[in-house]
Amino acid sequence: MRIWTAYTRARSAPVLVREGFSWGALVFGPFWLLAHRAWIPGVLVLCAEIALAFTPGPSRLVLSLALAWLLGLCGRDLVRWSLERRGFLLAHVVAARDEDTALARLLARRPDLTASLVPAGLPGGRP
Repeated sequence: MRIWTAYTRARSAPVLVREGFSWGALVFGPFWLLAHRAWIPGVLVLCAEIALAFTPGPSRLVLSLALAWLLGLCGRDLVRWSLERRGFLLAHVVAARDEDTALARLLARRPDLTASLVPAGLPGGRP
């Protein structure tokens, strides 16, 4: 069972962010952050990795590994921070096996969010 945090914003579909360690953030670093629209942390980590490339000696490897491990631990927190900066609010915490089940459980608890998932122009959608 995994834990998901659900963020909502007016006229937007809910965004689910999984809790816990992120192997994607550990391996892909700033590119993982940029893919999750965490622009500020992604650019800052990219700048840090560029600065580490100019670090002399064996400390470069140790610092790069430490940065990667830190991103694995805190990557999802940085995504949540970026969502909050964009105006999303924490709506619920959901426990589910996968993201689809988490979304279904969220919509069962908050049926008002289903309107944001139906595209405009379809029956039941906003005009």
